[in-house]
Amino acid sequence: MWNGLFVAAFICSFALPQEVQAENLQIPGGEPVLTVSGEIGVINVGDEAVFDLAMLQELSSTEITTTTIWTDGLQVFEGVLLHDLLGALDVEMGTIRATAINDYAVEIPFEDAVEGGPIVAYLRNGAPMMVRDKGPLWIIYPYDSKPEYNSEEIYSRSIWQLDRIEIVH
Repeated sequence: MWNGLFVAAFICSFALPQEVQAENLQIPGGEPVLTVSGEIGVINVGDEAVFDLAMLQELSSTEITTTTIWTDGLQVFEGVLLHDLLGALDVEMGTIRATAINDYAVEIPFEDAVEGGPIVAYLRNGAPMMVRDKGPLWIIYPYDSKPEYNSEEIYSRSIWQLDRIEIVH
């Protein structure tokens, strides 16, 4: 009898929906600014991870001081490393499909999400970014830190007005 119960429990553990097996985040208290879906291991709303600005700011923040092809002079961007965001969501592989408010989308290879790599910026020069100023979120690479970050390919991945990320395998 016990063997039958053990086998049934074992089989049921694999049949549970992903959202029951995944860890959960806190529920956003403010207006959502970023929704992450797809192959993620940490969720909070349905089978997605939804962040308000405060939740993103609670993750380890990083500053990048760099020039860009879209702005004048040195700019200071603050945000969460893409690497750290994906780590917080238990993402270990896949393609990052980033989508803006206007549905413009880019694919970012998982290999770009490294220490010292791009951030999901929420501040520019110490201030929140408004939609008309490429905000509220902008994927920024440290363009001045490596020559390979100064390419059309990398520039095309620097999506502004970011509001969704999907992890696909």
